[in-house]
Amino acid sequence: MSDKTNMTPSQTRTLEIVAFIALIVVLITPFIYRSRDSFSVKPPVEEEARFVGSEACARCHQATYAEWQGSYHDLAMDVANDDTVLGNFNDQSYLDPHNGVTSRFFRDGQKFMVETEGPDGKPGTFEISYVFGVYPLQQYLVPFPGGRLQCLNIAWDARAKKWFRLPPYEVEGHDDWLHWTKGGMNWNGMCAECHSTRVEKNYAMATDSYETRWFSIDVGCEACHGPGSEHVRWGEYPALARPAKENAALTVVTRDLDNKQLISVCAACHSRRYQLGDNDHSQGEPLDKMIPSLLEAGLYYPDGQIREEVYVYGSFTQSKMYMRGVKCSDCHNVHSLKTHKEGNDLCLQCHRARDYDTPEHHFHKAVVDGKESPGHLCVKCHMPGQVYMGNDYRPDHSIRIPRPDLSAKLGTPNSCSTKECHADKGLSWVNKHYNQWYGETRKPHYGEVFAAARERNDQLDNLIALAGDTLLPEIVRATALSLLSNYPGPESTAVLSRLLDDPEAILRYTAIRNLSFLPVSDKLRLIAPKLYDHVKGVRIEAAVALAAIPLEQLRADDREQFQKALEEYRQAMIYNSDFAPQRYNLGNLAAAQGNSKEAINFYDEALQIDSRFFPVKINMAMVYNRIGDKDEAERLLRDVLDEQPRQYSVAYSLGLLLAEKQDYAGAARYLGMAADGMPDYTRARYNQALAYLKLKQWQEGSLALLKALERDPTNQQYFVTLANLYLNLGEYDQARQLALETLARVPDHQTAQQLLQQLGN
Repeated sequence: MSDKTNMTPSQTRTLEIVAFIALIVVLITPFIYRSRDSFSVKPPVEEEARFVGSEACARCHQATYAEWQGSYHDLAMDVANDDTVLGNFNDQSYLDPHNGVTSRFFRDGQKFMVETEGPDGKPGTFEISYVFGVYPLQQYLVPFPGGRLQCLNIAWDARAKKWFRLPPYEVEGHDDWLHWTKGGMNWNGMCAECHSTRVEKNYAMATDSYETRWFSIDVGCEACHGPGSEHVRWGEYPALARPAKENAALTVVTRDLDNKQLISVCAACHSRRYQLGDNDHSQGEPLDKMIPSLLEAGLYYPDGQIREEVYVYGSFTQSKMYMRGVKCSDCHNVHSLKTHKEGNDLCLQCHRARDYDTPEHHFHKAVVDGKESPGHLCVKCHMPGQVYMGNDYRPDHSIRIPRPDLSAKLGTPNSCSTKECHADKGLSWVNKHYNQWYGETRKPHYGEVFAAARERNDQLDNLIALAGDTLLPEIVRATALSLLSNYPGPESTAVLSRLLDDPEAILRYTAIRNLSFLPVSDKLRLIAPKLYDHVKGVRIEAAVALAAIPLEQLRADDREQFQKALEEYRQAMIYNSDFAPQRYNLGNLAAAQGNSKEAINFYDEALQIDSRFFPVKINMAMVYNRIGDKDEAERLLRDVLDEQPRQYSVAYSLGLLLAEKQDYAGAARYLGMAADGMPDYTRARYNQALAYLKLKQWQEGSLALLKALERDPTNQQYFVTLANLYLNLGEYDQARQLALETLARVPDHQTAQQLLQQLGN
């Protein structure tokens, strides 16, 4: 090869020209390539994206595909065969300690079989067709008539290598909705949408049957990225010939998202919720697809810690991490689902080791008696967990500061008192050391407000403050907003009305849901505009709130949109009508629109699905009372109280019903039960007093009125009723004492002043 330094200027110039021409050819070749008819690659024609399967992605994304393989998403569901079944089917028997049923697991050739209690309560033999999950447990699915797949309630413990019984344990026989052959353990409605990709439930109300199908049996690439056919087609072009396509022709954007946007991708599965329809794996606001649960009693402890199985979303969105912009992918590899680092190193990606990974912060040794001590691990203090499904430990993702002081006040868990830490020490011991380490000053916590509000204690101002505090997580604010329904009045109405226009969809939804008591004119003014909300969950809730209003009272311009939104709601309920609550909702809609017969039919169907879903009986009783069948209404309310004696609002309704039937003794009994259970709802005590007066039991009536006034001394009606009772009985000293005691508590009580003047004369 010649040395360029020895070239003549003419040769050098020629070489430069050749190099320049070569560069031009390289740059324009893709355009020539695309423009020639003789080549097969042409500009793409826009088509609706279709699902193509994870294997189509693997051709280009081999490393990512390798990370996904073997992940919990990849192994979420599979056909039962020798490669996928982990359980011991070598003629193994398992005795259920909760119901005494013995199940036997065996093979019939290539088939995996189980002999156990069937849908009629008798032993039966069933073939297992699919495996469900892999670690720390594996469940098994059994095909049933009507297209059903049922989750067997005996699972394989993949850690301990043994069979074990899954909760719930409180199953009351083979007719119980929670029995493994019934709705509570039905794959089609309870599990399918999150263990496979592009599931279509296809439940038919008329035949009570399913034609459920999926595109991919597991949770594949397209579960998060959406249908990939257009992206695959785009990727088939040579790199320099690929057309400019937003998001590389993927239907769901997952790159460069903020934490709320990314969590919205995950929320459709990783939340406690009910779906509004099939998950089409499209981009959007969570409430376009589902309605997430708030921090409800029974699901969460008052301070928001996990109680039941709530799937992370509701926990994480309470956390300071969430409020500071942290997202799932900061801790987890989104394809393998593993954490990026182990132990405290995961947290030290953001937090300084010298401040937090030190005994001066956590006050625990890393090693005790030659073994690692859990006390120094960040997750043990800030993410204590619960065991679900019998053996599956799940950390609480609210990532909170331990508050053993709240445990003393509210009975909530705390990370110090867990079995692996200091369960053997009393709570006072824990709080003593906690105070020594961190001081005695504590910030107010919303859990204290929520706990008191659920008992209907005086928390109106605190709830209003929480609902309006934009520095708090939206799920906390929405929960506070929902509890304002315990305090009807102008103050709560003002807050609910204001938050109808909040930027957060969950707050708009919750505000509408808790404004049902508004008069018609206010509903039309405040809620009708929400029929046009861009989020499905909000606009359908607006339609339900307006459903009882005659159509002609709506603005002519709103009627068409109302009908559309109401139909969206009806279809969402039909989609979920394999569940009792959604048949109940359809019944409520029919009742609101004055169709009592249709409402009762839906309520009956809901009870056929789950006879223990008691809210159905309450609303059904209201409908029967409305159509004049008071005996049936009474029977239903008594049924509820027999099963749920602490449903004090039901006791109140029964008391009023009995008063209508002139059974004043029964009315006094149930109104008293309601008043004892809802001490701040003084109307129950007042109505009990009226029942006693109907019975001419003056002493009991006066005592009930005194109790009502003790709770609500400013109530004029209570005062006047008791004062007139004393006067009519000639008990003037009692009347004078009533006036004096009332003025001592309410100095400007004019009626008490007038009574004293009257008695003086």
